[in-house]
Amino acid sequence: MKTMKHWRKSRLSESDANLFSNSRARAVYVIAFIMLAAFSLASCSSDEPRWADPEAHEKTVKLNEQYGPLMVGTWHYENNSDTQRYFEHLTFQADGTLTGMRKWQARKLVTIDGKEQYTDWKDVELSGSFTGTWQLRYWSPEGNSGEKRNCLLLTATYDDAERDFMAYSCVLTFAYADATTLRIQGYYVKNPDGWINYQRGEAEPDFSSK
Repeated sequence: MKTMKHWRKSRLSESDANLFSNSRARAVYVIAFIMLAAFSLASCSSDEPRWADPEAHEKTVKLNEQYGPLMVGTWHYENNSDTQRYFEHLTFQADGTLTGMRKWQARKLVTIDGKEQYTDWKDVELSGSFTGTWQLRYWSPEGNSGEKRNCLLLTATYDDAERDFMAYSCVLTFAYADATTLRIQGYYVKNPDGWINYQRGEAEPDFSSK
């Protein structure tokens, strides 16, 4: 009987040991799985360009090294015609913030009593001052179907909080910036070639010539 009791006790001890060993193995497995899942999630959730596209990240860095310091400062652009007056100035800060002002007026050529004449100038609702951010980046705004290129990202809201539309929320093709000129793709208005050439420095709109 003692032998039988000893055998049963040994079997129970062996069973407990196996159960403990299996439980510990499962715990180690679970911990390893959680750590792996957390690492994968962190990698997938990162918005750093180098994780998704190393080439784009490298070219973005070079783009900012070359043109970032030249972007900083105030730029202005004016485009006047018989039916439109457009003036804008943008100030880019080194920390990526942006301030600006847009003055925009328009009128129409109408026929009254058989005679052509212009209506009075009226302010376009997109006129006003605004604040936002800017960023230079090499990428394709259209996704995989588009061509990667140098871009200027602008996001800005009007200082007038009552407006429910943005002053800027766009990605513009960036050509270059130097000591005198900032050349980017036109957005609200543009030159015949589709581009806008901003000039460096402060200026005021000159709407008196039209």
